[in-house]
Amino acid sequence: MLNRRLFIAAAVAGALLTPSFAQSDTVTIALDWTPNTNHIGLYVAEAQGFFAEAGLTVEILPYSDTSASTLVANRVADFGILGSLSLFLQRTAGGDLVATYALVQTETGRLVFNADRSDIQTPRDLDGLTYGGFGSAWENALIETIIRHDGGTGQFETVTLGTSAYEALANGAVDFTLEVYTWEGVKAELDGVPQRAFRYADYGVPDQHTNFIGSSQAYLDANPETASAFIQAVQRGYAFAVANPDEATDILMAANSDSLTDRAFVRASLQALIDGHYLRGSDGAVGTIQAEKIEAIGDYLMAAEILRDGDGKVLAERPDFSSYYSNQYLSETGATAH
Repeated sequence: MLNRRLFIAAAVAGALLTPSFAQSDTVTIALDWTPNTNHIGLYVAEAQGFFAEAGLTVEILPYSDTSASTLVANRVADFGILGSLSLFLQRTAGGDLVATYALVQTETGRLVFNADRSDIQTPRDLDGLTYGGFGSAWENALIETIIRHDGGTGQFETVTLGTSAYEALANGAVDFTLEVYTWEGVKAELDGVPQRAFRYADYGVPDQHTNFIGSSQAYLDANPETASAFIQAVQRGYAFAVANPDEATDILMAANSDSLTDRAFVRASLQALIDGHYLRGSDGAVGTIQAEKIEAIGDYLMAAEILRDGDGKVLAERPDFSSYYSNQYLSETGATAH
């Protein structure tokens, strides 16, 4: 019998041969990582019956070695949690991806270093230091921008460590790294690991929606009513989580009791998402994708020569970034829930 990983690989290959969708009230959504507070609205919508009220049966696919964006683009999953970079890179290269819901209203990432580093006061002090990284071109462009914006040269050493970068930072093996404040940052605070940070948007990097819920245009065209019902139920789930954080925390943990065991941490992470106006913007927006943020980060990625076409060549002409997303599946009232 095929295991889960082989099944997904086989499904990807098969989807390339059968690209059409039949109208369906069963929806699958692929996670981008193991369950965490970024996903809380999905589990709330399921537990509170929002999906059922919309006439939907929703399956949350577990995180796998195949990225959610790849599963969606190849029509294995109907929806997926898409990182901003994945959306722009794969869509520009010809992947069938469309963002339909902004999970967060503002950037959750930050550049961090240990609080006792008196030699690091502003980003230009990072010149010549060692960065514990994750292996993407985006990181280099991001850090260079931050340092140069502060008057530095943007020259630093990189050691690719993946998630081991956080341990390396804590023990001083690297000088700085990048983290998601609402998860790794909150964990560091609870563990008593004092950090200081530079916020990207304070140093020349456009603010952005860090991640989205997205689908393929093929699925959206074939299932417009189902897509709307799903996204609006998701909106209700996230709005509920903001208004009822204790209950939402318990729902997320109950659905993932094997992987989420520290309630204080999960609850603190959700509170950080609420207090920072990530899940619900300061304007009350829940799920709304802001055109100016899409355009700004798209232009930034293009200027940094990160965007490439289907042949792997640096993009020569600016694409129409308005085609990368759609707000049409959101509830007009739910998009500004209070």
